[in-house]
Amino acid sequence: MSLDQSLPYLRLRRGIAWVQIVMGLVLVIVVLGLMAWLMGFFAEKVEPGTAEAERATLRTADLDDTQTATVELITTDRFESAVGTIRAVHETSAASKLLAKVIEVNAVSGHAVAQGDVIARLERESLEARLAQAEAAVAASQALRGQAQINFKQIEQMRSQGAATQTEMDKAVAALEAAKAEVIRAERARDEAETILAYTVVTAPIDGIIIDRAVEVGDTVSPGQVICRLYDPTRMQMVAEVRESLAHRLEVGQSIVVRIDALNKDCIGAISEIVPRAEASSRTFQVKVTGPCPPDIYSGMFGRLNIPLGTEELLVIPAAAVMKVGQLDMVDVYTPATKQLHRRVITLGRTIFDGRIEVLSGLTEGDVLALAASVSLQEADQ
Repeated sequence: MSLDQSLPYLRLRRGIAWVQIVMGLVLVIVVLGLMAWLMGFFAEKVEPGTAEAERATLRTADLDDTQTATVELITTDRFESAVGTIRAVHETSAASKLLAKVIEVNAVSGHAVAQGDVIARLERESLEARLAQAEAAVAASQALRGQAQINFKQIEQMRSQGAATQTEMDKAVAALEAAKAEVIRAERARDEAETILAYTVVTAPIDGIIIDRAVEVGDTVSPGQVICRLYDPTRMQMVAEVRESLAHRLEVGQSIVVRIDALNKDCIGAISEIVPRAEASSRTFQVKVTGPCPPDIYSGMFGRLNIPLGTEELLVIPAAAVMKVGQLDMVDVYTPATKQLHRRVITLGRTIFDGRIEVLSGLTEGDVLALAASVSLQEADQ
């Protein structure tokens, strides 16, 4: 390609390069401008301390004392919660003492049983036959004892007449003693057979509520195998893990508040036991609390111990003064002198025992708040 022919091509390439440079600069300027706008560089600046007044939306309302509430500073007890689990003080199980087949199961989870109620029955035919054999052995041994007594009396009479030797007399005595011992052995074997036969009926060891059952009809159980578990519902306890820095605040016999979240109830219990060993992994002590049990409480339910830590001061407001706007909590601050409402964003804390809400920021003691329902009613009238 000659110089004259390549010159237009070079000019085109140079022009495209300049266009790309200009477009890149424009894009950078646009991005920088957007970032500056997002950062508020183009917003109107206000003096420190006046931003809230500038943003406030003032409204007018004529409210009386029944339509307003005052922000209060109260002193209340301070607690720390320790989570725990409701457990039975006495929990036990009904288990088999035999290797046998299950022919009946009466245990149903959640049902109450009394001590001695039949939980299950096991197969007993072979054991009944063994008992019959033992009873027959008792009868046979008693017959032999009777014969030995007759022989002894005969030899004793003959010995008194000189018709029997001392050796014959000693043999008669030994035979009688052996017969008596055999009766005792047979009777003990019969008692054992009766006891083993009684093991085929598994009964409830205590008055309680069945937690679950572990066997079904047709299963073969072995000695020691659990058939069902049950607990005494009249003796329950809260077992909680308390961090070691709080353990010194507690002592056996101390009254403490127990919160049952599922029932939405607070109960008063007494510390029955503090396990004198800390868990190395969690650095906590195990604390057990017992006390009167509310209805509908079950083993395994979740609960909390409220450990007292002294007192604290809180700013509180009634829940009726709070308005939810999206994710924000707001209140209308009322100025009685000017009858003006000023909407303000606040940060709320926990709800305390009487239904009022703790205020973490946004309000001061003595501020007057309009109840949300009263403001809505006046705005509707206007």
